[in-house]
Formats: sequence, C-alpha cells, structure tokens
Amino acid sequence: AINLAEPLSRSNVRILGTSTRSIDTAEDRGRFEDFLNRLGIPQPPGGGVTSIEEGIGIARSLGYPVLVRPSYVLSGRGMGIVYSEEELAYYLSQALEMDDKHAILIDKYLEGKEVEVDAVSDGKEVLIPGIMEHIERTGVHSGDSIAVYPALDLTEAEVNTIVDYTVRIGLALQVKGLMNIQFIVMRGSKQNSPSVYVIE
Repeated sequence: AINLAEPLSRSNVRILGTSTRSIDTAEDRGRFEDFLNRLGIPQPPGGGVTSIEEGIGIARSLGYPVLVRPSYVLSGRGMGIVYSEEELAYYLSQALEMDDKHAILIDKYLEGKEVEVDAVSDGKEVLIPGIMEHIERTGVHSGDSIAVYPALDLTEAEVNTIVDYTVRIGLALQVKGLMNIQFIVMRGSKQNSPSVYVIE
C-alpha cells in the first residue's frame, strides 16, 4: 500500500487517511532522520545509500555490525545484520538489483530490547492499545519474531518515553489511520539512564 499511494495520488486518485507527503517523510531515510531531529527524538546513527561504495563508507564510519534494510517496505522485510565488508557488499548488490530507486538504510546495530507499538490516530489524538516486547534479539524481522503483550520488562519511565515518542510522531506526521513504530531500549552501566531509540 505504501508503494501504491504516490502513483495513485499522481493519477488524481483521492488518498484517504495519511497523506502521501507524510508517508514519504516516514519512509525516506533522510527526511525521516531530519523529522526525528526536529522533534528531538533519538535514532541509531546511520544513513541511506544508493551504491555499494557509499554503503561501505558509512559502515566503516559506524563500525560493524550494522543493520541494513531497504526503505519503503513494511515490518523490516529484507532486513539483515551484517558483520563484515564482504557481507555488506553482497547484501547491497542484491538489494540494489531489486530496487535502485530507494535508498538502502544502514544503521549502527544496537543490541538492546526491541519493542513495538501499533497505534491509531485521527490526526488530533493518538490511541495506543499497548506496547509489545520482542522475545528475540534486536534486528529480527518483526514478522518472524515473537512478541508478548503486555510488555513484561519495561520500566514506567521507558513506557512513558515510548508513549510520548509515539504520540509526538503520530501528531507531527498527521497520521490518519494505523501506524507502527519499532523502538530499541538500551540499558547498561555506561548510561546514566535507559535510552529509547526509534528504529523504524
């Protein structure tokens, strides 16, 4: 559906719900990064690439492992964790062969707790039925993972942050309909407090 919205809109078909501009902001890596920066919402460091050379350069600057995935797909389809330059070159060659119009996303792989929110909005309010906690390590395609609801191991501060980010994103994008956001919750002795990052 997200890939059909823009060509249908160009053909003067009325798009109900979330606008094509908002869909593009959410799906285009550069626009989404700028959007989250304006909202002050953290995300893992990374970037979008359209060539193998660009991808290798970004991965070297981030350090391995990196999380790679196509843009304009649902639920992280085609996502992978890459541990070496050889693996990355192979992944990018395959991904670019399938779609050379949209950037391939390369992010620093953060190993934390992955959580997911399904929400619905009318553009004025955002309703969050609950927060799901993934059982597997971060980076497993959500369609292949097991999630539990309600989340079992989130602090009140983490839940409040996830709710705050979800509401702010939904309202700023003027979502009208369903939305899904995936987060990583990082904990550890190096951090004074848990950090929540938007990953998708």
